[in-house]
Amino acid sequence: MIKIEAVLETDGTLRACKAEGHAGAGKTGTDIVCAAVSVLMRTALSVLSGRKGITVRGGAPERGQLWLEVDYEAEGRDFLFTAGIFLIEGLKSIAQEFPKNCSISILTED
Repeated sequence: MIKIEAVLETDGTLRACKAEGHAGAGKTGTDIVCAAVSVLMRTALSVLSGRKGITVRGGAPERGQLWLEVDYEAEGRDFLFTAGIFLIEGLKSIAQEFPKNCSISILTED
């Protein structure tokens, strides 16, 4: 199972997201749940990297792990907020459609 943990500010702004584990929904290289989570996470990392007012760190230290952490200044907040909604809604959708293969927990940071 892929376990996703997202951290949002109280207003919904993304601060961090981590995905760990293996979905087990198909053979290696053909698992649609793994592919969907990977595409969303990697795209979020790519889109946020280099964006003015946003500092993002992240990576995939080994198979079955992908993480990102975000800091921002006022000028980057609106873009980050929107990108975060896109990421979280996509991940929630995967978890709802494939509950045996993916779960998501969302924590709120003060």
